[in-house]
Amino acid sequence: MISFITSIIVLIAGYFIYGKFVEKVFVIDKNRETPAIKLKDGVDYMPLPTWRIFLIQFLNIAGLGPIFGAIAGAMFGPSAFLWIVLGTIFAGAVHDYFSGMLSVRDDGLSISEIVGVYLGPKLKHVMRIFTVVLLIFVGT
Repeated sequence: MISFITSIIVLIAGYFIYGKFVEKVFVIDKNRETPAIKLKDGVDYMPLPTWRIFLIQFLNIAGLGPIFGAIAGAMFGPSAFLWIVLGTIFAGAVHDYFSGMLSVRDDGLSISEIVGVYLGPKLKHVMRIFTVVLLIFVGT
């Protein structure tokens, strides 16, 4: 129980401390309109209340956690516990934040479309295939 409570405290501290550092590195512009405001159409682009956005993001993360956590724990033992806590802070959170920032800066495009903008159409198709393969892995 002590390790669980310690992990929760580390995750909260990582959110506030490391989160501020990541914001400084990526140089956010608080005056930039999000695609939900700039391209508002009532279907694909529409502003949501903060609690609903938080809930959607939480469900995206929590959906795979019970499956992956049990498999990782069975394969790697207690070290998986550290990996989940530290990996969430230093890898998963930064990845999600940076992906969101790229999407906001490119008018809400998906990751495969962003890859196409910056790396060309061939890699855009590779990314689409990679995304489908990952979705199949998660589904199975």
